[in-house]
Amino acid sequence: MRSLRLVSIIVIASVSLLFGCSDKPVDHTKFPPEKTATIEVNGTEYRMEKGNYQWVRKKGLETESIKTDHASPNQMAVQLKPIPVKPDQKVKVKIEDDPVMKVYLWNETGIESDIKLEDNQINMPADKGKYIYEVLAEWQNGEISFTFVAEVQ
Repeated sequence: MRSLRLVSIIVIASVSLLFGCSDKPVDHTKFPPEKTATIEVNGTEYRMEKGNYQWVRKKGLETESIKTDHASPNQMAVQLKPIPVKPDQKVKVKIEDDPVMKVYLWNETGIESDIKLEDNQINMPADKGKYIYEVLAEWQNGEISFTFVAEVQ
C-alpha cells in the first residue's frame, strides 16, 4: 500500500511539473489587439466596420508582425447599413486608446477628399445623400482602417 501511495505522489508531481512549468513566460496580451471604434450621433453610438490593419510587436529579440488585405471602404459600403444624420450635423469619432486619426471621404472610385477632424468630430455634408467615410487610426505599433456610411436626410 505504501509503494502505491509513493508511486501516485511521484506521478502527480511529475505531471504537475510537466504542465505547470515552462521556460517561456505566458503572454496574455492579444495580438493583434482588438480596438473598439464607434461614431456617436445624437447620443447614440454606432459601430464602425474594421478593414485593413497592421501591427508590429517585439518579443525579446524577435519581431512579430501582421498585415491584412481587406476590401476598400467603397467596396465595404455596399454591405453597410447607413447611419442617419442631419445636414451639417457634427459626428463624434470614438476609438479606443486615443490613436492619431485621419478621416477620408470616399466615392465609388476611391478617396475623394481629406475630412477635417476637430476635437474628434467631423461635420456631415449639407447635401442629402449617402457618404462613405474611412477613419484611419494609428497607434505606436499599428494601424486600423475603419469604415462607416452616413446618410444625410
